[in-house]
Amino acid sequence: VRIMAYTNIDDPSAYFQTALFDGTAGINNAVTNDGNSDLQPDWLLFKHRTASDQDWYTVDSSRGSTQGLATNTTAAETTSSSATKDFQSFNTDGFTVGTPEDTNATNSIGTHAAWQWKCNGGSTTSFDESGANPGGTRQTNTAAGFSIISYTGTGSNGTIAHGLPSTPEFIIFKSRSATNWWATYHVGLGDDYKLALQLDAIRDSDGAFMASTLPTATNITVGGASVHTNADAGTYICYAFSPIQGYSKFGTYVGNAVVNGPFVYTGFKPACIITKTIIGSVEGWGIYDNKRSGFNVYNDALSINSQAATAGGSNYNFMDILSNGFKMRRATYGPNQSATYIYMAFAENPFVTSTGVPATAR
Repeated sequence: VRIMAYTNIDDPSAYFQTALFDGTAGINNAVTNDGNSDLQPDWLLFKHRTASDQDWYTVDSSRGSTQGLATNTTAAETTSSSATKDFQSFNTDGFTVGTPEDTNATNSIGTHAAWQWKCNGGSTTSFDESGANPGGTRQTNTAAGFSIISYTGTGSNGTIAHGLPSTPEFIIFKSRSATNWWATYHVGLGDDYKLALQLDAIRDSDGAFMASTLPTATNITVGGASVHTNADAGTYICYAFSPIQGYSKFGTYVGNAVVNGPFVYTGFKPACIITKTIIGSVEGWGIYDNKRSGFNVYNDALSINSQAATAGGSNYNFMDILSNGFKMRRATYGPNQSATYIYMAFAENPFVTSTGVPATAR
């Protein structure tokens, strides 16, 4: 009898890692990852952990090392000069950052985190504009269920082939050329709602950004009436994820505002968890990972839509990160209010590898 493997990804560090590093101020800073596998990242999300007045910074290998966006603002893309740019290079196992404070402030005041996803090494394929459908480029990693799509809008409802192995369940859009929302879709929202990555706000009953059309196994729909995703001649970036058993999961849970909070099954030990309220109490885009707090109860958090420094310490006690999911432990603000949440989770280890090796809890 042939038994199908639980997962095809035995080492998730080949596709996702978090790196913590101290800044070096005026000196370029090469950061090497410490996972089991080398990871040359294609999408990076940076935050200055100890300053409360620094924007987030994100860069990807499709747009290039000089092109930056901030997830906590609606601002258009910025271009850095090669000598002083925030981000210098995508390395074979890490990255190099430059001189600005949001990615490399001096040691005495600056500790930083970088969340990194692997796609296709910056190698893209082109798709031509066809009628109402946008044209652009796409790089895809089918093993990890991740596509980076750069495209030019048409002003009319259209579709983009995402290249993923299944229907995407988490999609982020941002105009590169204009001041517009980070329009965000999650499978837990349905077809007539969106979220804004730069806001605390709960779901917004406006499906125009995707023409009130759910993504399919082949296409993502972008709405012509929405400047957030498809204004005529506007340039956009899109990050799209589909779930991969043992590596990534996108779902919902309901918080109960008590210390014995809900358990969320993922099928793996998470390396990174992102949460957001969609119904009920308002709460920002919390991000938690396996590097900033060494042991349960996990007590270190940042918000992707806020300049604020790390919120953490022994009084916070947000969650336990377990071998097969995570369990909420906080009764007040954070990821366990009396509200409905979405979550996005990426693995440190699968619950069981393809050879039958089980994961351990933290």
